[in-house]
Amino acid sequence: MVSSPAPHPLNTDPKKTVITFLVLTVFFSGIFWYLTAQTPHVSENAGLLMFYAVGAMWGPTFAAVTTRLIWQRNLNGFALGIGDPKWLLVGIGLPIAAGLVMFGLAWVTGIAPFGSEKTATVLSLSFIPAFLFGITFNLFAAAGEEFGWRGFLVPELARTMGFTELALISGAIWTAWHFPEMLIGGYHGTGPLWYSFAVFIPSVMGAGLILAWLRLASGSVWVAVLFHGFWNYFIQQLYPALTATTEAGQMMLGEFGWFVALFYVALALVFWHFRDRLPALPAGNV
Repeated sequence: MVSSPAPHPLNTDPKKTVITFLVLTVFFSGIFWYLTAQTPHVSENAGLLMFYAVGAMWGPTFAAVTTRLIWQRNLNGFALGIGDPKWLLVGIGLPIAAGLVMFGLAWVTGIAPFGSEKTATVLSLSFIPAFLFGITFNLFAAAGEEFGWRGFLVPELARTMGFTELALISGAIWTAWHFPEMLIGGYHGTGPLWYSFAVFIPSVMGAGLILAWLRLASGSVWVAVLFHGFWNYFIQQLYPALTATTEAGQMMLGEFGWFVALFYVALALVFWHFRDRLPALPAGNV
């Protein structure tokens, strides 16, 4: 059992800190959303658009750091300790296994066949530098979100409410934060935009509950960073590189596929069932 969270550094009002954080998140991320909207979405601007996307992802961290400095005059409270290594392994292994199940079903059923011609490249020693770069880049980008959402927002909400409420509220905020990129940044799946929203909302809400649980159970924000970074790399890059492109596969797979929506909702219900395994929250209930 993990020990109870340490007392908050200052007797600050969590409502004020959360509102400050949300306003600043919109401000910092909004700078990059605006730049994205003003930049033509052509191949020549791909690198610049990627820079803006990562900049927007770091908006929550900029906001969290600024909020801590405003209200606490220090940067305590981000749970930067490593904690029990088993949680780090969970953070790495869970997204890899989940993606393998998702894409594996598509391979076996023929919805999106396995692209065997790319296997030799992925398994070769020459692929290691690209693999390490991909993992490192995705972890860096994910950290920009996670230091804000799970490093700051989740423990702040935990000061005034139980797990179910904080998981739903933090998940809803995280979901809504993605909408500008979906509307103006080209961050969506194939098919109509409404379909991307229909599968993305339950997916991120479910992921938000899981990440909140892992953050509170482990006492370390790095578990969330690992989960998020490995998920983005394996689901968006590695597994798709091993998969033939089909219309049915595009509707099923990836962040905007129906399978991930079903998977995250089901897994979130499992984690929610074990909410009583979490350490005692400051609010006094789970």
